[in-house]
Amino acid sequence: MNRSMITASVTMGQLQNQLDTIANNIANSNTDGFKRRDVQFSSLLAQEINNQPNQDAEIGRLTPEGIRLGSGARVAGTVLRLEQGGIIETGRSLDLALLNPNILFQVQKTLENGDEIVEYTREGSFYLTPVDGNPERLQLTASNGDLVMGENGPIEIPSDFTSISVSGEGLVEVTLADQTTVNAGQLSLVEVIQPQLLESAGENRYRVSETADLNEVIGQPEANGNFIQQGSLEQSNVNLAQEMTQLMTTQRSYQMNARSIKMADQMMGLVNSIR
Repeated sequence: MNRSMITASVTMGQLQNQLDTIANNIANSNTDGFKRRDVQFSSLLAQEINNQPNQDAEIGRLTPEGIRLGSGARVAGTVLRLEQGGIIETGRSLDLALLNPNILFQVQKTLENGDEIVEYTREGSFYLTPVDGNPERLQLTASNGDLVMGENGPIEIPSDFTSISVSGEGLVEVTLADQTTVNAGQLSLVEVIQPQLLESAGENRYRVSETADLNEVIGQPEANGNFIQQGSLEQSNVNLAQEMTQLMTTQRSYQMNARSIKMADQMMGLVNSIR
């Protein structure tokens, strides 16, 4: 196959990955707490073709010898961008917006085989569901029912509460019908040290890569920090204008590579037609 066709076809496959990433960013532009991803490219290995048979003519040459032809480009990785999104007030006591871009909530997910794993999210729209076997207790959960983790396990409160207060550092307090205040626990927050080692787990959540050391990726936030704004939600950090510009640029690159394949095919057709 023509070398230019190989280079273009390889690059087109990688550009499709970038188009998929941009499409995912745009699709989640209205998802609370969503963080966009950027695609990074790197060149594939280049092959050097030596076209000078007379090495005596190369004496004193200052530029590299031969002709270097690349084999296209590949996606080196997608980078999670944790820039802060806009904050909107909802007035709902269980809507919690994180104010530090590197802070995440911890959510306990139960797999189909019964195993429990920890996932991380920026989405702070939480709910209260009854504790199994104890209707007088409610537990703080995500929208799909997964438990929101506190420093001493899931956050539970009495079912006869009248109001909930969450401090900036994540302390949950509830006011009961008799106007007494009860400490329901401390939300377990983590600070991301190396965002590039977080993998998307679906449902706007992340997990630490199996090949990474947990302590190198996740740390503990500083004490007494102001990390949470109650009654608010963080919006997506997707910039639609920027994503659309990137989309058009990637489409033009895809079309250019497709055009080069067509031109190479036409040239080979002309050569084959010569008798």
